[in-house]
Amino acid sequence: MFEGIIRGISDAIKSLRGKGRISESNIQDGLKQVRTALLEADVNYNVADEFIKNVSTKAMGQEVLRTIDPSEQIINIIYQELVHLMKGDADRPEPLFHFAKDRPTIIMLCGLQGSGKTTTAGKLAMLLRDRHNKRPLLVAADLQRPAAIDQLKTLGQQIGIAVYTEGPAIPGGGGPNPVSVCQNAVNHAKNTTHDVIILDTAGRLHVAEMPMDELRQIDSKVRPDDVFFVCDAMTGQDAVNSAKAFNDALDLNGVILTKLDGDARGGAALSIKHVTKVPIKFMGVGERLTALEEFVPERMAQRIMGQGDVWSIVEKVQHAQAEMTKEEIEAQRKKLEQGDFNLNDFRKQFSQMAKMGGMKELMGSMPGMGNMIQDGEDPDVAIKRIQGMIDAMTAEERKDPDIIDLSRRRRIAAGSGTQPHDIKQFLIQFDQVRVIMRQVANMSFFDRIKMMMGMGNAGMFDPGAMLPKTKIGTGHRKTPKERAEERKKMRKKKKR
Repeated sequence: MFEGIIRGISDAIKSLRGKGRISESNIQDGLKQVRTALLEADVNYNVADEFIKNVSTKAMGQEVLRTIDPSEQIINIIYQELVHLMKGDADRPEPLFHFAKDRPTIIMLCGLQGSGKTTTAGKLAMLLRDRHNKRPLLVAADLQRPAAIDQLKTLGQQIGIAVYTEGPAIPGGGGPNPVSVCQNAVNHAKNTTHDVIILDTAGRLHVAEMPMDELRQIDSKVRPDDVFFVCDAMTGQDAVNSAKAFNDALDLNGVILTKLDGDARGGAALSIKHVTKVPIKFMGVGERLTALEEFVPERMAQRIMGQGDVWSIVEKVQHAQAEMTKEEIEAQRKKLEQGDFNLNDFRKQFSQMAKMGGMKELMGSMPGMGNMIQDGEDPDVAIKRIQGMIDAMTAEERKDPDIIDLSRRRRIAAGSGTQPHDIKQFLIQFDQVRVIMRQVANMSFFDRIKMMMGMGNAGMFDPGAMLPKTKIGTGHRKTPKERAEERKKMRKKKKR
């Protein structure tokens, strides 16, 4: 997702790099590329125009310091505008849920058929149970779509969450109706231990075919605490138009974007909040029932800027390791943040990421790690290839990969079914990730983005590239001789 926008912003920054100062002409030339990238990503036309206008106005209105590259100022301005686009003017973000105090909380899901509404209902129920300690009840209120009730029942059994059903509608009239089903489900929850009710309502293929009157009746009779619109991010501008139509009918509290792990161009994520004034609350990033994440504008803006999102990876790992103690989790957080981890830690992280799914998205969220997947390579194949190389190493080599020389690379390659140069390239990339993590640990976002953009433009992430020396750390891969000398000095100090 966002590959086109990332490329457009990167090209714009390159065109400005080296300019003595910001002028109207070079600003407009650079922003034309950004505007084209936004439109190609299916961002709303008016939203794209207003975004470019705001960036241009702020760039021209700032006093240009002679010691600062104009491109660095543009990076910060674009980042701030991206956050504003997805967040709006609110100083404080809306709560994810409006939990009721003295009765079950009611959440109503609505959306077009095929948007992933029923699956999202299951994901939401798991999130409420596992992260908010709630006892959710799923309600099958879609009585028109064939097998909708059976699908929700199967989903409920799979995740261990109760499902309330009353049977499908009878063709030609008769049988239960969605409004009464929702009302009865609320009464049922009040008499049981369920404290959250999730209504899975009916959908149609097109907005014009939607039973809006039925949805309004459910909204009026049941009075849900939250009304979430579930939409397919891959439909781009159509998702924005649908969100607006549903908001006009129901007064939405939030939007849940699904299928963001697919070939989504990102236009919906950048347009919905601005057009509808409704915040995006969650995003679906995979088929697994745990693949539902909170939508954080700042983090999404970092991804769009090509900077990566280290903290989302930390949180994913924490949720996958619920059995770990707080001390162990904090120790792991520090290791990941500071880049102070060895290949044993790295192998463990890979295994955890594989369990969580969406490997390509996860690796792309960590600066430098996306390069470990070769062009056209299936992420699952890449995982097995990298794990195989690490498993073929000795315990000493995994603990201290700097000791791996040519003869060791040949042995590891033979044991993992790869070539010696594959081992060398992997070690270089691993070292880059370790150095980058250490360098960005205490940086502000502005400093991190400057470093990452500079490295990317200089080709530092290309296979075999070497990291430059920096003020923050050595930043270069030492030779075997240098590393041996360093170890000797450390041993002498310990003896003293």
